Amino acid sequence: MALTRRQLLAGTASGLLGSALLGTAGCGRGAYLAPEDTISMWYWNRSISDTLLAKTPKDTGVKLAAQKIGGDFRAKLLTSLAGKAYVPDVTGLNEDIATYFPDEDQFFDLNELGAEEVKSQYLEWKWLRGQAPSGRFIGFPMDTGPTALYYREDLFEAAGLPTEPDEVAQRVATWDGFFELGTQLVEANPDVKLLPRGNDVFDRVVGQSGERYMDEQNRFIGDGEHLRRAWDLAIESNERKLTARIDANFSPEWNAAVSTGAVASLVGAVWVAQIMADGAKDTSGKWRLCRAPDGPGNWGGSFLGITKYCRDPEAAWEVVKYVQSPENQLVYGLNEYKLYPAAASALDDPRAQVEDPFFGGQVTNAVFAESAKEVKPVYLSPYDNVIGPCFTDQLTLTWSAGKDPDRAWQDALREVDRQLSHLGLI
Repeated sequence: MALTRRQLLAGTASGLLGSALLGTAGCGRGAYLAPEDTISMWYWNRSISDTLLAKTPKDTGVKLAAQKIGGDFRAKLLTSLAGKAYVPDVTGLNEDIATYFPDEDQFFDLNELGAEEVKSQYLEWKWLRGQAPSGRFIGFPMDTGPTALYYREDLFEAAGLPTEPDEVAQRVATWDGFFELGTQLVEANPDVKLLPRGNDVFDRVVGQSGERYMDEQNRFIGDGEHLRRAWDLAIESNERKLTARIDANFSPEWNAAVSTGAVASLVGAVWVAQIMADGAKDTSGKWRLCRAPDGPGNWGGSFLGITKYCRDPEAAWEVVKYVQSPENQLVYGLNEYKLYPAAASALDDPRAQVEDPFFGGQVTNAVFAESAKEVKPVYLSPYDNVIGPCFTDQLTLTWSAGKDPDRAWQDALREVDRQLSHLGLI
């Protein structure tokens, strides 16, 4: 039974979720989203400029039917792939691109369409994240999420701390230095915390590392020193009372803390700036940016893929190549939507050097460009989204319920073991 387009876009309440369904719900080839001479595309809000998409047919000579998909984008894509009907020719793939690697045959290898010819124009670490362990390249780089330290200049000044970005960066060159600065901040004003959440320390340290939870053979390595260090730093940030112990990022509680000055800094990705500018307008001009403790990291970023159901992959590739060209990533990605480019040349382009009034006129791109260029390549496994919460859930219990940190660490490892056993990986 083929899905109707209405059923597909109405939602995924039917339970057709999860990569396990890919390739198993065989209904044969179903209907298409667009006529044979037109390339269909799915993207989510603010992932690609509508202005750019409107001019794409004229500039590429390819008819395009681009559709902005709301709600649970991933679930809808998986449903269409499982049903083998109404599958978009070109689709956005989010940071969790590795979860598609076990089903990489659902996508064209973009290298076979010519991607290798433009590889040198993009950040290598970002390019590698779109490449499955087999070597097939299924995700073309869209935006990235380089991280930096956001801090309140006025709160730092009131605590007798340095305020100029270069001086702050020197003080917080390491996580230890950052925590020492935070201790001075909290001692000067106990109502102000250094960070919203200790769990963020764990996530950001993991994001800075050249290793995560599994190696390229999908063997668990999360019990190694690199992850234990991230865990210990997160625990330390809480035990030193440097965090506001907020449950979730971008929650009403988080917005209130950022808006009222209850937290004086956070380590966040480039896209967090827009969230803060929208949610904490009254603090405009008070924030500054500098290099994050221990240096560069990445949080977020997305890709474009071409599904195997595309009848004209060469035309689809022309669309992908054009929409994500270095020039368009700069003009329509960064300058229109604040999507940070994956194209190396866009980082240093004079048009990217814009003074931002929310940050007191600072040219914030200078900070993010440095971070983006130095992110370490890392293997993202299809199972990171399963393993990561095993640790962060236990971390939460240490500060919310007073659980012993060592016991929580052991329980996290036991939960990882249980999850991987369930998946048949050990």
